[in-house]
Amino acid sequence: MFDTFDRPRSALREFLRTEAAGGILLILAALLAMIVANSRWADVYFESLHLHLGPLSLLHWINDALMALFFLLVGLEIKREFIDGRLSNWSDRWLPVIAAAAGMAVPAITYLLVAGRTPGLANGWAIPAATDIAFAIGVLALLGKCAPTSLKLLLTTVAIVDDMGAVLIIALAYTKGISGLALLVAALLFCAMLILNRSGVKKLWPYMLLAAALWLAVFLSGVHATIAGVLAALAIPIRTSPGAPDDAESPLHRLEHGLHPWVAFAIVPLFGFANAGVSLAGVGLEQVMGPLPLGIGAGLFLGKQLGIFASIRGAVALGIADRPAGATWLQVYGLALICGIGFTMSLFIGGLAFSDPLLSDEVKIGVLGGSVLSAVAGYLLLRLAPGLPREEGGIDDA
Repeated sequence: MFDTFDRPRSALREFLRTEAAGGILLILAALLAMIVANSRWADVYFESLHLHLGPLSLLHWINDALMALFFLLVGLEIKREFIDGRLSNWSDRWLPVIAAAAGMAVPAITYLLVAGRTPGLANGWAIPAATDIAFAIGVLALLGKCAPTSLKLLLTTVAIVDDMGAVLIIALAYTKGISGLALLVAALLFCAMLILNRSGVKKLWPYMLLAAALWLAVFLSGVHATIAGVLAALAIPIRTSPGAPDDAESPLHRLEHGLHPWVAFAIVPLFGFANAGVSLAGVGLEQVMGPLPLGIGAGLFLGKQLGIFASIRGAVALGIADRPAGATWLQVYGLALICGIGFTMSLFIGGLAFSDPLLSDEVKIGVLGGSVLSAVAGYLLLRLAPGLPREEGGIDDA
């Protein structure tokens, strides 16, 4: 499929279009999950997720196997942006790197201040640290030209750097027992992929076969299996085409274009549907206002906006970067609010941090509450905020 993909268009243009539509679908999938989890179909919903298909439950197949393809796409996007995209020059990297770093650190600190002193909850410090790019781009898409194009591009680059940080957190902070032999096999498979790259192999199928074996080795090693997707992405060859549409002969561009619709329109919405459902039956104020959901909600809503807006304002004041073109500071603040949508990656990290079903439900409540509050507040602010003379075009201008 990927080898026959013909003449890919600009990855960034397709990325924004696909993420916008996929983000709206993700919102609907999450809403549907909440409806089903609180309907007469709730038992079927929860029992189906824990139905075993071979060695894993359906939920684990989604979270460990299908999401490896999501992380493969994340890795491809990171590599493309750093080698052939908007982050290929250090002058373009400073603002998104600074904003993403502050946008991960401040929410984590906020979470620890609220929930970290409660025994057993400190392990969730990374849950509010990541931004859900599909969900956030979907909200911006609903705003149309009320959101300047520069903000959409800044959100994209910040979220890509943010994803890179989240991948490192998952690999370093949420890895428990390690199998040395399996890890060695994984390292050899990764080296084999790099050798294919250095040898000039452009066909994608050898890389995909090795990537499947790499996933199994990483899964058996104790490192979370989705990290295999990112490692595989780093080994895929890329042909640069600066200032021009993506090179149709570039393996990375072909794989990214071929994979993106499947991830945006199938895998991520399926993940959202499988992980967002929480039964509200018997849920009282004590559970909603408990330290875990409050810590996550505060990290996403307060920590994200504070960290990202303050870091962007500081970087501009110090002359490190310029304010996004055509955007007022009030609109930049609206962007910082929207970055508090942490749905997909926050739920994913929450599943790694806590295995107790009661804590898992509290994680979902905190993530949903903080993300919805950030989305609504950011949407309203950007909808109502007066802007500079409006830019020409919207997402299609990217």
